[in-house]
Amino acid sequence: DYQRDSFTQKDYNAAFDPATWGRKAVSGTLETARVISQKTQDERVRIRVGSNTTIVGLGQKATIRGAWFDVRGTATAPLSNIIIRNITFQDTYDCFPQWDPTDGAEGNWNSLYDSVSLRYVDHVWVDHNTFEDRETADSKAPTYFGRHFEMHDGTLDITNAADLVTVSWNRFQNHDKTMLIGSSDSGATATGDRGKLRVTLHHNLYDNTGQRTPRVRFGQVHVYNNYYKIVNNPTYGYSWGVGIESQIYAENNYFKTDDKIALGKIIGNYKGTMIYVAGPRVNDKDVDLLAAHNAATETKIAGKVEWKPMLVTKVEPVESVIATVENGAGPFNW
Repeated sequence: DYQRDSFTQKDYNAAFDPATWGRKAVSGTLETARVISQKTQDERVRIRVGSNTTIVGLGQKATIRGAWFDVRGTATAPLSNIIIRNITFQDTYDCFPQWDPTDGAEGNWNSLYDSVSLRYVDHVWVDHNTFEDRETADSKAPTYFGRHFEMHDGTLDITNAADLVTVSWNRFQNHDKTMLIGSSDSGATATGDRGKLRVTLHHNLYDNTGQRTPRVRFGQVHVYNNYYKIVNNPTYGYSWGVGIESQIYAENNYFKTDDKIALGKIIGNYKGTMIYVAGPRVNDKDVDLLAAHNAATETKIAGKVEWKPMLVTKVEPVESVIATVENGAGPFNW
């Protein structure tokens, strides 16, 4: 039980109902109690990971539920050399989301805790894991003030000048905000992110994910041979988020969708100006995803970037991606 100072969700909702509280930022005794309760949960679920560390799950059933791997150095003393492999991360969730009436036109619930967060760290390998929501799936959450009660943040977020990160052979399942690369358009973090956030994503499965696969600011991100399953997903937003000064280099990725997904939605523009896309396939058809995006929006994105990946050994043909990823992604027996 993480609740402190007599916090209850019922009292919190009554205090900050927009009908009476309005649209100003929340404050006062109940917000303080929520913060204290949230910090109590933090003390229980946060696992700090240091430099020169390898964490490996034994067998296919090694599971960590509700925890947060906080891999965080500082701007002056970054961490380095970390491997996370062969673990199923389930249901990382915040018991005490904050209501922010100023977030968007109608307000939003915002939460803390990623399954894994990488900040001020370099040379990281995240390989053959599963990240998923199961018991705390968004579909089971209530609605307060007309907004979804969001108890989840990201599964794997790479921010704050993290650099030289490889994310390979993982399964990301049943989650909305999946992977953020770069946390802010401006300010101190943006200054530190320029020249960093060099990330490779390959042979990952994204199944029933809503958005941010990935969503990129500033970074040079190589996205190749990933498999995206977007079927019966009414909350789907986009797959590749092209943010400010980002340079995504996408090659031979496969998308399986139903007829509810417009091709122009797969790329989302968030103040970005460029993306390189080669060889995508959607439902066994070669498709120009960038042309589909540009045809659907007034703000166009250029089809070239200012870098080319040099350290990749092989990009496999797109027609083999489904079999390769379905057979190889996620934890394995060893």
